[in-house]
Amino acid sequence: MQGVDLIITITDRDRCEDFTAWFCSQDIPLVLTALGRGTATTEILDCLGLEDSEKAVLLCVAPRSPRLIRRAARELWLDVPGNGVLMAVPVDSIGGRTAREYLLHQQEGESPMTEQEKTHELIVVITNQGYTDQVMDAARAAGATGGTAVHAKGTGTELAKRFFGVSIASERELIFILARVEDKKPIMKAVMDQAGMNSKAQSLVFSLPVSGLAGLRTLETEE
Repeated sequence: MQGVDLIITITDRDRCEDFTAWFCSQDIPLVLTALGRGTATTEILDCLGLEDSEKAVLLCVAPRSPRLIRRAARELWLDVPGNGVLMAVPVDSIGGRTAREYLLHQQEGESPMTEQEKTHELIVVITNQGYTDQVMDAARAAGATGGTAVHAKGTGTELAKRFFGVSIASERELIFILARVEDKKPIMKAVMDQAGMNSKAQSLVFSLPVSGLAGLRTLETEE
């Protein structure tokens, strides 16, 4: 199968409709939107030109295309600090020919993306509601510059209790942290040590590779 990505875009809520319309104009038929909030500190928000922590998280599936990412960076003004960040996470497979044709129709034909050096990974933390600050304090101490939190409701709490030996709250937070490859392990270790399953936060942590990226701004002067 030609390379396929899950494209995750994070922007301010007031730009959500514009971003959705842009993806639809690229023949991407399904764009899912979740409401989240930023976790960056006031100092980082000021440096990046961000004024509002209320975010929209958009998810869609598309053939792997560096051209699409470049176009998004240009046409959605992602290179301007504060307008958002887009990342592409590789998809291993799509279940069923009908679903594949629906998600990827009219987008076949571009040459598969050549293998590139991976510079960033997406760290995903699933934690109890109310413990986002504890997770992010640990992550920042290990090198993270910020993240985006989305409220979620979990299932399988009884199985988790048998597996981990502790009760798991159903109200959860899903935290996305984009990190450089060299920072991934320290960040994940810090979150597990300070907000892991043995703490009240009861956080589960995993990471996903990022095959394409647009809109990221790092604070080079602070490194």
